Amino acid sequence: MILTILAATPIAGALILALLPRESGSQLRAKTIALAVSLITLALALVALAQFDPESGGYQLTSTHEWISAFGAHYAVGVNGIGITLILLTTILTPIVLLAAIGDRLPDPRSTNAYLAWMLAVEGLAIGAFSATDAFLFYVLFEATLIPLYFLIGSFGGPHRSYAAVKFLIYNLVGGLLMLASIVGLYVVSSRQGDASYLLADLQGLDLGQTTERLLFLGFMAAFAIKAPLFPLHTWLPDAAGQATPGTSVLMVSVVDKIGTFGMIIWCVGLFPEAADWASPVIIVLAVISIIYGALLAIGQDDIRRLIAFTSVSHFGFIILGIFAFTTTSMAGATLYMFNHGLSTAALFLVTGIMIARRGSARIGDFGGVQKIAPILSGVLLIAGLSSLSLPGLAPFVSEFLVLAGTFTRSIPAAAVATLGIVLAALYILIMYQRTMTGPLQPGSEGVTDLEPREIAALTPAIVLIVALGFFPQPMLNAISPAIDTVMSNVGKGDPPPRTPTTIDTSAEEEGGH
Repeated sequence: MILTILAATPIAGALILALLPRESGSQLRAKTIALAVSLITLALALVALAQFDPESGGYQLTSTHEWISAFGAHYAVGVNGIGITLILLTTILTPIVLLAAIGDRLPDPRSTNAYLAWMLAVEGLAIGAFSATDAFLFYVLFEATLIPLYFLIGSFGGPHRSYAAVKFLIYNLVGGLLMLASIVGLYVVSSRQGDASYLLADLQGLDLGQTTERLLFLGFMAAFAIKAPLFPLHTWLPDAAGQATPGTSVLMVSVVDKIGTFGMIIWCVGLFPEAADWASPVIIVLAVISIIYGALLAIGQDDIRRLIAFTSVSHFGFIILGIFAFTTTSMAGATLYMFNHGLSTAALFLVTGIMIARRGSARIGDFGGVQKIAPILSGVLLIAGLSSLSLPGLAPFVSEFLVLAGTFTRSIPAAAVATLGIVLAALYILIMYQRTMTGPLQPGSEGVTDLEPREIAALTPAIVLIVALGFFPQPMLNAISPAIDTVMSNVGKGDPPPRTPTTIDTSAEEEGGH
């Protein structure tokens, strides 16, 4: 029941905001209501977390009700360690985004109600997607997240917002249609083998056959690869992030795009283990390409927002690499990376959004010497940037290390090439910081004033969590690891034996002896 209330609260808040009169001067009331609803949702998430047993790898807080009996769809929700982690991320980031969004300059101030309502709608739908345990319900929520994001980009973004919104929608709709085809396929198979059902537990017991399983897997994987986004299906993201407001970009990249990587673990690997293993070599190659390609393009960007978007393409490559390396270490690291990437990217988008709003430009070349007049802003950007390049002591380092360590035991070449992404990350972050913050103060940059108390209050929780989880990630891993063990057990794959110099030398001697 708690999960239903948790998802319904922001949806109810969105409806209240939508029904409020659009009067001049009512913006403060709308912002207060939106922030209050998001804080209530966060409190409910903490209640759910308190009821969650981190030692259990199965689904908890479950609720199942018949929904559409004609084809076996249920309203079924529940969470394991992966789902509760991402719900917590969603409910932490939404108040941060809303508090920061109070200062957003919208094309029409009277549209503030709609702007905030769509943000709350994204939160509620994302929570629903992370907790759905019925494939049809998950599909509906997966697709429903496109609606508020489309309007957030298309109605409140930059000068090319219409193009970016349509491109975002077309890419993701195509992916959704492919997943719908697989959903229909699951219905046909389940109806032939008994009563039709979309429940995750029932679908895992189906006898699909190799060819059918692989085809159905491809439908799900295509949708999630677009959402994640994975090379070469990523091209919608830089355009969307480049035109969206900072708050919209945070919700899109840090929250909704995680539904893609979440879906890869729960639905692709969970329902189609043989097909996932079959496709893993190709997916690992694409993930490594994403890591390097995204980093190289980030280095070459002059638009700050597009730079952050391409860094996310690189970071999602690490997450997907960890998932399909199929080791407990890499998959736990990938799940932790989802949470940590959400925090670091949120901080980056929000602090650079403040810079851009005050300078009136997103071009890196239009900044310079800002740390002289905005030291707090400069310090927050430095911490957010260093976390993005996975500096030891900050949260993303632990998750990136786990991904690479786990991948190394499965594929040394993939891990070795992916490690180059760390070097490239240092380049794109430090070059951006140097050009915007250091050196002489550039003409026009004098308008970039330091952070206001409200902005400090919005960014502080993300910075504190980035530092805290950098030194003490164990509570998160305690919740994640049992769920990962269950996923690995369902797949039927065990961790490969550790590679040591002794075993390598012994293998070489045996080969020489033969």
